[in-house]
Amino acid sequence: MDWQGQKLAEHLMQLPLVLFAVLAFITGYVLGSFQTMLLIYAAGVILTSLIMIPNWPFFNRHPLNWLDSSEAEKFPKPQPANLGTKKKTSKK
Repeated sequence: MDWQGQKLAEHLMQLPLVLFAVLAFITGYVLGSFQTMLLIYAAGVILTSLIMIPNWPFFNRHPLNWLDSSEAEKFPKPQPANLGTKKKTSKK
């Protein structure tokens, strides 16, 4: 799954979860049953998970092009800059 696919998956996951939460709250309030509310929301979470967890092809529309290993050897790795090489002398 690419980066944009992850963002899409998150948005597509949030929408059903919020809808099931609202539906569960309203149903639980009307029926006066906390257990019914929890069961509806749990069913929504399970259904959303079953739909969103598989790596569907539309999540891979923008694949990343990784650098070939032979190309990577041509370019040296960047080295961290030594900014603190000078020692400060303390005056007492």
